[in-house]
Amino acid sequence: MASRMSKKTRLTVVIVIIAVVAVVAIVLSRSLSSPSDSMPQSQNATDFTLPTMTGVNITLSELEGTLIVLNFWSISCDWCRYQLPFLEAVAKQSEGEIKVIAINMADNAANVQRFFGDYEPTMIVTLDGKGEVFVNYCRDYKNSGRIPFTLFLDSEGMVQYVKIGAFASEAALWDALHDVF
Repeated sequence: MASRMSKKTRLTVVIVIIAVVAVVAIVLSRSLSSPSDSMPQSQNATDFTLPTMTGVNITLSELEGTLIVLNFWSISCDWCRYQLPFLEAVAKQSEGEIKVIAINMADNAANVQRFFGDYEPTMIVTLDGKGEVFVNYCRDYKNSGRIPFTLFLDSEGMVQYVKIGAFASEAALWDALHDVF
């Protein structure tokens, strides 16, 4: 005859199963509601003027009429450095149809220049040394301050896409661009 579980053992098993199901439900709900990739209601990107790595100031609104990729990054961020080549490839291959603005929000000009060395990027590298532009965009797009932080702007300066975290590959970045534009 098969052994039977006691009422106490069955109750313990049921409680463990309920606890596991609850934990899985919480984890799934957080991952599904994560702001890592989103297509927000279109809103105008907050205008800014920042110095570039070459010393020239750039104002976002002056680029209206062009598709724009804004990317906030820092040298100390491994994932930021990982995806910089993908952003540079978009800047080169789009031949000016898409402007990529890589906004360094933490490092000084000398360190950014040293990071790139003799390489002259096609993307526009700007310096937000005090992080003010970064803080404004984090507030506007519900980012708790994580980088890399990327936004796609249409030719009218409207934010069409927000991503918190790195693109897995250059192909993933192109896929997202094609989905949006």
